[in-house]
Amino acid sequence: EINMKTTVGLLLLLLTVYYCAAAPQGLIEMSPGQCCFKFFTGRIPPKKIVSVIKTHSACLEKAFVIGTAAGKHICVSQSVTWAQEAFKQQQIGDE
Repeated sequence: EINMKTTVGLLLLLLTVYYCAAAPQGLIEMSPGQCCFKFFTGRIPPKKIVSVIKTHSACLEKAFVIGTAAGKHICVSQSVTWAQEAFKQQQIGDE
């Protein structure tokens, strides 16, 4: 027996995933369902970065989701200087 809450929850999750996949590159902040819980502590070379998106303001940890040329999405804390620079560079490039 599947209750209605579970069905609605699954539908919202699927819609969130679909929405994020279909969102334009210019999207600055992700939806609330997309938060980071584990963080990459290394450095990603600027030439491998294709997108930098802030996680939603409702997320417990402030993070950037960095899209790479290899198609990966990596969580990096917003306190990391190189990630802040990559985000700023993207903003300049989008104008």
